[in-house]
Amino acid sequence: MHMNFDELLKKVYSCETKTLSVACAHDKPVLEAVKAAKEKNIANAILVGDADKIAEIAKEIGMNLSDFEVIDEKDNAEAALKAVTLVHEGKADMYMKGLMDTKSFLKSLLNKEVGLRRPDGKTLSHVSVFEIPGYDRLFFLTDVAFLPYPTLQDKVQIIEHTVNVCKACGIENPKVAPLAAVEVVNEKMPTTVEAAELTKMCEEGLIKDCIVDGPLSMDIAIDPEAAAHKGATNRKIQGDADILLFPDIHAGNLVYKTLVHTVPGIKNGCILTGTTAPAILTSRSDTMDVKLNSIALAAVVAEAMKKNQ
Repeated sequence: MHMNFDELLKKVYSCETKTLSVACAHDKPVLEAVKAAKEKNIANAILVGDADKIAEIAKEIGMNLSDFEVIDEKDNAEAALKAVTLVHEGKADMYMKGLMDTKSFLKSLLNKEVGLRRPDGKTLSHVSVFEIPGYDRLFFLTDVAFLPYPTLQDKVQIIEHTVNVCKACGIENPKVAPLAAVEVVNEKMPTTVEAAELTKMCEEGLIKDCIVDGPLSMDIAIDPEAAAHKGATNRKIQGDADILLFPDIHAGNLVYKTLVHTVPGIKNGCILTGTTAPAILTSRSDTMDVKLNSIALAAVVAEAMKKNQ
């Protein structure tokens, strides 16, 4: 099926309006995204942070704060705890990082009393969803920002989390490409060995609701012509991968930043997965559009999680 961020927004509009809890909300790009999300009926928001700074920024960007609940908390650590507690208690559906460092955000997210860590203790991972001009589908890149060197078991859980994001977006049986520099197993290249193990695990039913085919080089994963030219006609994936599973954070982050900074018209959104509710962990360098797309993605995932409870 054809899928892009416009289609994703249609899914947002078809479900109950979600509420976003923002930690340390006194940040201009974040408030711009929150304002746009409200105007587009993507999500409401509760803003936790320095109320004076929030009001100052709101005035600057023409944001009507009477449309939002504002909780004044000038201490960043306390603001994060109050914001994540709102999600933990079901008063909000999604958790978003504002003007605070990632370490503090994650500390609140993993708080044993009020955080969003799953009872099964599964690993967290980051999913970045891209709409790339010229392609008729969304690409799900993982992990590009969170796990530095995922183990084989980490990769199993990353696939599970990302497949759930795909299904929330309407992709029922996504194709997963564990990426490597080559598309054959080489014992001297551990990444290829693990990719083959993931493929076998999927064939044995240990990884469900998707098709895994690896190791795959990037060209075979995303380009049907390259797959045909290389004679990859016996592969389950022939240029039509949905999920691009990177061997480590270096490969993933380099591809992520290359796409963001070199491809005109590209769109993307990011969320942290493996939590009891979607968490929006974007970079301060990300544009307002990226933050807005991330809120929309989180809303779709939150709706799917609610239905699956």
